[in-house]
Amino acid sequence: MSELKVVLLEQDDLMHPNTGESNFNESAYYNFYDRGQHLGGFIRLGNRANEGYAEMTACLYLPDGTVGFMFQRPEIKDNNAHDAGGARFEVVKPFERHRVSYHGKLCILKNPLEMADPARAFKNNPYSQAALEIDYAAVSPGWGGEVREKVGDQWVSPNLSGDPETQFAKGHLEQLGRATGKLVLTADGADREFKIDALGLRDHSWGPRYWQAPKFYRWLTMNFDEGLGAMATITVNRDGSERPGGFVARKGQPILNIEKVDIQTEFIGEQQLHDKIKVNCETADGGAPIVITGKVLSMIPLRNRRAGIVTRIAEGMTEWNWDGKIGYGLSEYLDHFDE
Repeated sequence: MSELKVVLLEQDDLMHPNTGESNFNESAYYNFYDRGQHLGGFIRLGNRANEGYAEMTACLYLPDGTVGFMFQRPEIKDNNAHDAGGARFEVVKPFERHRVSYHGKLCILKNPLEMADPARAFKNNPYSQAALEIDYAAVSPGWGGEVREKVGDQWVSPNLSGDPETQFAKGHLEQLGRATGKLVLTADGADREFKIDALGLRDHSWGPRYWQAPKFYRWLTMNFDEGLGAMATITVNRDGSERPGGFVARKGQPILNIEKVDIQTEFIGEQQLHDKIKVNCETADGGAPIVITGKVLSMIPLRNRRAGIVTRIAEGMTEWNWDGKIGYGLSEYLDHFDE
């Protein structure tokens, strides 16, 4: 029997071949939080070349409590680059340095919860022109990869099996980073400029994806300082099976896999959005359980619709506490609702 295991290759930080499924997706995502300014956010591009468009999301949590948000589906013809809708991602050196930019409009939401009804939110709130330029440098090794088969001395991708409509990603990687750069917001002829020095996490996924494939998931990203960060996640599949995972990254040490995850959540408000979080993790080395608590600082509910299902992706900029050490990151909760 041939050897199969999850392998991360240097080329995984670049664009992957389009394998032809109608819902083939290749996405890259970068988040960051500058704790000195209480400024953070994320930007994502998901190429759906076989459907003829990309999903572009830009979301910035601003120091005054407002959130700048934009979503577009710009037309694309191929999967050669992440460059659409005003967003552009460039891999300067795989797993070491990336350049990230967004030049376009942001809807400025005084009450970000209004984005539960996007048409109304976009109509009733003001806009700013945004120019975001950041240099994203790695502070940990990459984590993740793709299940690959050993053929000779090479690791190769086996042929996909199963229904592409039920799949969420063939391959996936994550990495902690430091984001430095600048954000300029322009409205009514006046500029607001922010210099950014932040920590964050990026991810990159490829393969068939519909947001409706899992039953639900929780994805928690955390940066405590440049030498300590973590990610914890749990996905519940439509058949009820669970896939926990994640990692802890400490400077100068190998990345440590998280094997068990239990997440307890307090939900609040009319929309029942996550607010307080307690996550218990067990790592592969058999060490003492890790307990981290979180409090959402700013929340925006995002929406995706397909085949009569409304999928809510709730994005909370979150403050984390791990044995008194304070960190920041995104808590992302995906759930489905019938229309």
